Amino acid sequence: MLSTESILLIATYLLVGGRLSFVIFGLTIHLLTRDYLSKQNAEKTSQSKAKSTKPSPIYAVDFTSTSFAPSVTTNIPEAPKTIKKARRGKRVPKVFKAVKPTPVTQPTLTENAVKLTDSQIYIFYTTLTGSSQRVAKSLFDTLNDMDSIKNEPKLLSLDDDLSNLEEYFLKTPGGEESKNIYLMVLPSYDTDSPIDYFIEHLTDTYQDFRVDKYPLRKLLGFAVLGLGDSESWNDKFCYQSKIIDKWLGKLGGRRIFPRGEVCMKYEGEPKAQQWIQNFATLLNDDEPFFLDDEIDDSDKEEVDSEDSDETLLDVEDMGDIIRKEGIITASSPDIKEMVAENSPTYKSLTKQGYTIVGSHSGVKICRWTKSALRGRGSCYKFAFYGIKSHLCMETTPSLACSNKCVFCWRHGTNPVAKSNWRWVLDPPEKVLEGALAGHYKKIKQMRGVPGIQMDRFEEAFRVRHCALSLVGEPIFYPHINEFVEMLHEQEISSFLVCNAQHPDNLAKLSKITQLYVSIDAPNRTDLRKIDRPLNSDFWERMMSCLDILRTVQSHQRTVFRLTLVKGFNMDEVKGYADMVERAQPSQIEVKGATFCGSSNANGNPLTMQNIPFYEECKIFVESLTAELKSRGLKYNIAAEHAHSCCILIAHDKFKINGKWHTHIDYPKFFELIRSGKEFTDLDYVKETPEWAVWGAKEGGFNPVDTRFDRKAEKLKRKLEREEAAAKLAEEEGAVEVEK
Repeated sequence: MLSTESILLIATYLLVGGRLSFVIFGLTIHLLTRDYLSKQNAEKTSQSKAKSTKPSPIYAVDFTSTSFAPSVTTNIPEAPKTIKKARRGKRVPKVFKAVKPTPVTQPTLTENAVKLTDSQIYIFYTTLTGSSQRVAKSLFDTLNDMDSIKNEPKLLSLDDDLSNLEEYFLKTPGGEESKNIYLMVLPSYDTDSPIDYFIEHLTDTYQDFRVDKYPLRKLLGFAVLGLGDSESWNDKFCYQSKIIDKWLGKLGGRRIFPRGEVCMKYEGEPKAQQWIQNFATLLNDDEPFFLDDEIDDSDKEEVDSEDSDETLLDVEDMGDIIRKEGIITASSPDIKEMVAENSPTYKSLTKQGYTIVGSHSGVKICRWTKSALRGRGSCYKFAFYGIKSHLCMETTPSLACSNKCVFCWRHGTNPVAKSNWRWVLDPPEKVLEGALAGHYKKIKQMRGVPGIQMDRFEEAFRVRHCALSLVGEPIFYPHINEFVEMLHEQEISSFLVCNAQHPDNLAKLSKITQLYVSIDAPNRTDLRKIDRPLNSDFWERMMSCLDILRTVQSHQRTVFRLTLVKGFNMDEVKGYADMVERAQPSQIEVKGATFCGSSNANGNPLTMQNIPFYEECKIFVESLTAELKSRGLKYNIAAEHAHSCCILIAHDKFKINGKWHTHIDYPKFFELIRSGKEFTDLDYVKETPEWAVWGAKEGGFNPVDTRFDRKAEKLKRKLEREEAAAKLAEEEGAVEVEK
């Protein structure tokens, strides 16, 4: 048989018509193509054989074995290196790192560009017993008497003269061009005191990443003089002055004179005077001195550049970080009591009639309780809400306050707090038990007072109402909700007053009988002047609280409390109307401030000229009501208590069937509380008695009680004594005539 090639050749010869040249050309092409395909097949065969000899990269693993180590060492082949195509780099944000101040290894002998005597000297002090104030005044007098001092020094109290610490310890007076020297005269207390708030401010400033880390570098310098008692507090002698000296250095201040320590018990003011004279000598000395320009940041750590980007932390390291950041934990041994026994604050408050409960609470019997026990009338709360004063306990679970109001009757003797609880915390059971015990003890002491009515005296040993408005900020107490629930369990109504500076606490507040919010000024400027708040964002905090009243706490029975102080907050009615429109409270209390003495040393500059008359309060209330009506807000004057110089404005929803219902049905309130159902301020109202309604001839005084006019009674007794003396003289004259 013919082969395939022979058949293909004959067919080609016939197709081209017997032309031999075409046949030869086709045969040549066929042979060349066959040789090329044969070579290609040979190369593929050799490559497949080579691949079959390489070990497989897939390994069989026995996961049921308890041994994880292979018996034979396996060489895993490396992946073939491939040349990657060059790619364009990914765009990422550029990171700018802060450059730390270059430390100066050695202080240099230098002379200031500005003479120390040409600077403005500020002398700051804080005091509870008066010793620091006397030493600071002596320092002021010594420097002021120096002829070389160009500018008169300024003496300022950290407690009363500085409404905003940031103006001096975040910014500095006079700005960048000023050359100021700060002198600090500071005591040390083992109990809570205003100096703790100052330390907290310096600490917060240093740890706040939003502000300049070294704001006090603009100062020419600072010096600290610490006062204390080395015998009683050996381990903590002048410890707070040491802390402040450290923080002033950390904030960029330069120490121009060594920190002084004086034991006031043994060394006294002569030792302090020695420090003062030495400092005065420094000011006059033009000789160059060692001035260390290195910022005293002793907490900073040397970090290698290769570790600077590390952000992960070991759990074991967190304890050190917490200690460095100054975070207080419940087990920290440095936690203080807010009002420790035998502390100056404790002595001051107990002298004013307080019973200190635990470490941060207090109870005090109200003068209206004494008045009600004698049948001489109850306070305005009886006229407005039906609270009998002899059944009311006035207490607070937190003596600390975030304001230092000019009209405060405590004259700034109670502790202060900004926003964080930093003291030992007593449980609510202890606070309530101690408050009731202290209240009943004070009631028992009234048994020998002339005029006490036995029936009311016996009723007073069953508290029915609790006014959480004594002093301080009750809502600041972390367990306030548990405390209020315990009151309700004993069927004690709750009347809580807050100063609109703690919006977070206000939003979390549970159901209470009546919620007061103090609105002491219509604008930011007046509020700073009259309340002297500690928080720099005091106005924003108040606005947040107003919004919370309208929204989250709209179910509560809410009351605005306006304390009128002539010359401070009685001029702008529209500002108050704006707040009412924003918060929409149930009622508005307007009360004239009560004069409780002046004390410039404690920040109470009020005199009798600042206390409004009742007629002035009435004019203010009528103007405010007219402004509210002009805006379409349904508020009207409902009740009054002329004796307390107090007037109540209520929303028209409390006027039912033409009669005001501002009183509270207390049994109904407790019934609603026990039911667990939601309810509003209108679900437990009661009709206001006729004698308490606005315009009544009684002026809010209960006709059952006996009106007692102290001045009239005093004048009456004086006239009786004069008549008795005149009668005695007449009788003696008659006897002489007979003789």
